[in-house]
Amino acid sequence: SALGRPSPHPGLGSFPTACPHLLLLSIPVGSLLASYGWYILLAAVVIYLLIQKVYRSWAARPSSRLGAADVSVEPDMVVRRQEALAAARLRMQEELNAQAERYKEKQRQLEEEKRRQKIAMWESMQEGKSYKGNLKLNQQEVESGASTSSAVPKSKPNKKPLRGGGYNPLSGEGGGTCSWRPGRRGPSAGG
Repeated sequence: SALGRPSPHPGLGSFPTACPHLLLLSIPVGSLLASYGWYILLAAVVIYLLIQKVYRSWAARPSSRLGAADVSVEPDMVVRRQEALAAARLRMQEELNAQAERYKEKQRQLEEEKRRQKIAMWESMQEGKSYKGNLKLNQQEVESGASTSSAVPKSKPNKKPLRGGGYNPLSGEGGGTCSWRPGRRGPSAGG
């Protein structure tokens, strides 16, 4: 009687009624393979190739075959590297300290030179001379003195000042016969 009935699934033919679960499984698997067969095949090939590559790289790793002798050498190498790094840092720090000392000495020399220039300018102004000319001369002296290690400061020639030491133009004394005095303050005497 099963042979006379039409199959509920056309195209599958007649299956024995003893395995009905195979009939339910074959329909979804068949439609799945028909729709996504190439994608499934491609994914399987890619997965197979990835597994082969991982296995080869794992087998070729030298760390997987390290013995006890190789393991004991590695900490020694790490210690040597750390010591070399510490020595390099120490050398760099010493060089940096030396550069800082040279810079400080140079700054001290520049400050001393500025102080000397100010003193020379003040002295030249006290003598009534132009300080710009003396400044240029002093700079040339310093440059020539800086080239020699033992520079002896040169004494300035003693020149007579233009006026006497007691001359004060604001007091009106000691200047000669001409003197001007301001007039009296207060109301005018006119009438």
